[in-house]
Amino acid sequence: MKRREMLRAAGTAAAAGAALVACGRAPAPGDSATPAAPTRHAWRMVTTWPPGFAGLGTGAVRLAERITQASGGRIDVSVHGGGELVQPFEVFDAVSAGKAELGHSASYYWKAKSEAAPFFCAVPFGLNALEMNAWLLHGGGLALWRELYARFDLVPFPAGNTGTQMAGWSNREITSLADMKGLRMRIPGLGGEVIARIGAIPVSLPGAEIYNALQAGTIDAAEWIAPFNDVAFGLHKVARYCYYPGWQEPGPTIECMINRKAWEALPEDLRAVVEACCLAANTDMLAEFTAQNALALESLAGDPKIQFRRLPERVLGALRKAAGEVLDAVAARDPFARRVWDSQRAFRERMRGWHAVSEVPYYQARG
Repeated sequence: MKRREMLRAAGTAAAAGAALVACGRAPAPGDSATPAAPTRHAWRMVTTWPPGFAGLGTGAVRLAERITQASGGRIDVSVHGGGELVQPFEVFDAVSAGKAELGHSASYYWKAKSEAAPFFCAVPFGLNALEMNAWLLHGGGLALWRELYARFDLVPFPAGNTGTQMAGWSNREITSLADMKGLRMRIPGLGGEVIARIGAIPVSLPGAEIYNALQAGTIDAAEWIAPFNDVAFGLHKVARYCYYPGWQEPGPTIECMINRKAWEALPEDLRAVVEACCLAANTDMLAEFTAQNALALESLAGDPKIQFRRLPERVLGALRKAAGEVLDAVAARDPFARRVWDSQRAFRERMRGWHAVSEVPYYQARG
């Protein structure tokens, strides 16, 4: 066909398509016409974290931006920090009820919803970040998590990890088990139950309230995260001692929970986009915390007013024993928690054998 004839044929086809639209009839397959615009989803993400908070709050923002960009704007995610749209501890209910499509939080805050919930974030003397990712993605953990959250019309994804944390900040020196008696400590989840068994008093507070509580003396100690976030909150200005290791949260997974109806309304390609973005966020947050914690620790180490202390072995031993009792008690109370704990404990033991000939001797050899 000559070029002039091709142009004439194309013009005729375009005119025919326009006529069909003008007459109110959709073009048949094969007709030349502009395709329908894709459906766009305006999603609201509510978080447990203060707006713009380093690591966690900014991690939520980066995840939202990833989803918006990777979907070509077909999912437009707006982020609302704790207290902006709902209060920090209302995130679970808000997403479950469809008041928001996404939630960025930590599952150990939802212990009142299910005894099994904390296992998908962190449990005392449990899995570290490397092991949590392995258990969730290749050890059956994610399937259990989704089975649990389905009861609440939620679909969870791992979307970050802070890595091993510190044991916490204290204005009371801890040299023995006796110093734990009556210690008023901000600590969430199962860690609170553990310290209660050795005589301390657990206190539940949103992160944004820790500084004022330590400054006012309404609490003696607080577990938050690690140097990166602790410095951002200024905890080093209102507490003298910083204790390690972080027995209570060895590798806490940060969750992205999605309202089930909102999730099911997405076509398959957009579901794949959301899943890929969550996995990317999961890797990115751990990398950021690992790098930034080391930098923040260096800045704190030069402050003569701060003392870094390892918890005494007798205290750690008592905490380890109490943790085993607490976890077994949770499993005894809740059949689903029993299934989760059995799965995670078996995985932990398997990892213990592997790490004994890999991670542990390598750190020893590296020096």
